[in-house]
Amino acid sequence: MTNKELLVKEIESLPPELLTEALDFIRFIKASHLQRNSPAAPNLSADKLKGSKAKDLLEFAGSWSGDDIRECLQLVHDSRMPLQP
Repeated sequence: MTNKELLVKEIESLPPELLTEALDFIRFIKASHLQRNSPAAPNLSADKLKGSKAKDLLEFAGSWSGDDIRECLQLVHDSRMPLQP
């Protein structure tokens, strides 16, 4: 059985409430792989982003690579925490 077939088998056996988490993880793996293997990708280390202000993040403007920006943006909206009063 190929790795792809094994993955499909595992995904099919997941309870519905874990499917979104699995999808998020797969997208994370893809994004990490693209970032590591793209010489044009900016260095987005957690240390660099921690405590950043909006103007500090401007260097990353227009640096999105991929064709899934709408899905990723929707994921951010769906998974963000509610605003605390």
